[in-house]
Amino acid sequence: MSIRVLISDKFPGAAVEGLEKLGCEVVYEPTWKELDLVNGIRTLQPEVLVVRSTKVKEEMIEAGRSLNLIIRAGAGYNTIDVAAASKKSIYVANCPGKNSIAVAELAMALILSMDRRIPDNVADSRRGVWNKAEYSKADGIAGKKLGIIGTGKIGQEVISRARAFGLKVYAWSRSLTLERAEELGVHYCETPLDCARAADIVSVHLALTPDTEGMIGRDFFESMKDCAWFINTSRAEVVDEAALIEAIEGKKIKAGLDVIKNEPAAKNAEFKSPLADREGVYITHHIGASTNQAQLAVAHETVRIVSEYLNTGEVPNCVNLMLKTPAKYMLSIHHKNTVGILADVLDVVREEKINVERMQNIIFQGAEGACANIQVDTDLSSAALKRIEDSSPNIYSVKLKAVEE
Repeated sequence: MSIRVLISDKFPGAAVEGLEKLGCEVVYEPTWKELDLVNGIRTLQPEVLVVRSTKVKEEMIEAGRSLNLIIRAGAGYNTIDVAAASKKSIYVANCPGKNSIAVAELAMALILSMDRRIPDNVADSRRGVWNKAEYSKADGIAGKKLGIIGTGKIGQEVISRARAFGLKVYAWSRSLTLERAEELGVHYCETPLDCARAADIVSVHLALTPDTEGMIGRDFFESMKDCAWFINTSRAEVVDEAALIEAIEGKKIKAGLDVIKNEPAAKNAEFKSPLADREGVYITHHIGASTNQAQLAVAHETVRIVSEYLNTGEVPNCVNLMLKTPAKYMLSIHHKNTVGILADVLDVVREEKINVERMQNIIFQGAEGACANIQVDTDLSSAALKRIEDSSPNIYSVKLKAVEE
């Protein structure tokens, strides 16, 4: 059965063809703005929505009565109203790690640009100014200490490149252990502030979560060395921008930023930022993931997610499933793999006014035997269990056990 996929951002043609080969009806509308998208979803009723930078708001989700899956063709998904999607039982998936190399390359480019002041060199040369005396003053980065905040896939790609440039890497991450730091060949820092104190250059690679929002704040910048460099290619919201400006003014911190507060949503627009005209601050235009290689890898991952969804009903990289259900009991039923068994079981559960929180029916080799594991929120009475046992001769055993907290 064909499903309709709406793509509302630019997407490689090869990946569009890949979706069509899966049997999808693809509607490609990369120029649609917010109101266009609401109306388009309401009219087209796609089952799958694919976005890159487009924000998916609650009104768009409410318009999609047939919408079952939203794919963010990238890593971060803070542009999607995940709570609204979860409320409507819509899967939200992302494509983590596929743009890691591209972002890591930009982080290194910013570090090298700050050392050799490449943007300033180019700007002067375009104005006809030759200033070799000034631009010959670079320190070089070999032997400097680089602090990595966040050692996920992007952080790890930066680490490998930094070591190749002769940087000494210090790292902190919530999940980083001393043993893992040794494997990565980095110095382990117990806290972000320890990393800030040690580093000549800090590069931030944190996902945006409620815990990381504003995490790089005044205490962090006060811990950094005077005249140190600060790189952010993750999310603007993880940094307290006012504290960064204070550090630039008071501690002469230099900054290389691919993300800034209140950056334009449009691809082409005028913008104002208190950081834009400051000496020693280099701003790129949120292009960290924007290489052809990265976008093609993300597109292929999007096709894979749709393929798995079509063929198995499962969604790879789903970000809004509850990891632990509210279920208090597990009802396990070993049975013959035949019609009607589970219907009879669920009839009893319904009559007991018990809610099913999660259910899985496992089929054994030969497709003759099966086991249904049904997580429920309430204990079943002995009478209800007996009714399930007696509902069919094709039920081999019925067991109920409490789920561990």
